[in-house]
Amino acid sequence: MGAFGPIHWIIVAVVVLLLFGGRGKLSGIMGDAAKGIRAFKDGLKDGDEVASTAAKPLPSEKDEARS
Repeated sequence: MGAFGPIHWIIVAVVVLLLFGGRGKLSGIMGDAAKGIRAFKDGLKDGDEVASTAAKPLPSEKDEARS
């Protein structure tokens, strides 16, 4: 019960090949999911850059008069 036998590894290999290999619909779905995750991560990075630039204070009229 604690160790995987050869039959178990064959079943795992078949499932992995069905999900990620070949030209089937499932592999296309997995590729689309990966693209969605990547786009989400890129969106979070862009959001951080926008938030950091928005947090900078604008120069006031007093600061402009000094320079």
